[in-house]
Amino acid sequence: MNRLKQRITWCGLLLTALAVVVLAQGTWLEKADPTFARMTQQTLIIDPGHGGEDGGAVSVSGKSESQINLAIALELDQLMGFYGVPTVMTRSTDVSIHDPEASTLREKKVSDLHNRVALINQVENATLISIHQNSSPSPSHRGIQVFYGDEALSLPLAQAIQQTMLEVLSPEKKRAPQHIASSVYLMNHIS
Repeated sequence: MNRLKQRITWCGLLLTALAVVVLAQGTWLEKADPTFARMTQQTLIIDPGHGGEDGGAVSVSGKSESQINLAIALELDQLMGFYGVPTVMTRSTDVSIHDPEASTLREKKVSDLHNRVALINQVENATLISIHQNSSPSPSHRGIQVFYGDEALSLPLAQAIQQTMLEVLSPEKKRAPQHIASSVYLMNHIS
């Protein structure tokens, strides 16, 4: 099995474990933390980052980040459907969701982000998971990292995801979820 298929298989197994953890925690925390319990019962918006001409980072085998993100997102969508969680995908093929008037790559990226924000903001009572792969030459920056927005609303879910992913894929790492930077347009323009 090549490395990409192996990575996607591991991600699928991880997503199954993650789905069970998040759904179980939502039930377990219902009395202790009603906000978190409500969050796990909301519509899950799955955003496979990048798409189309904006492929994002490129793996050593030449696979674009947008394709890897999409493969993971499609598996997550199926798993959540299996558990009865309603989902909305920002994209289900490797395309950019930019306006037809956008002509340059920069215009397409900006339009794509604006359209993702509009789509996300149309869904009431939703939880957003945006999937990305990053590339770094520094070993200290490699591995799983979960980011969150509003601390009260998304930190408990970020902690559950981070812990589960580290236990399954990188038990030697001891990273904590990080607050998303104010420069990340998508995460800072959703309501």
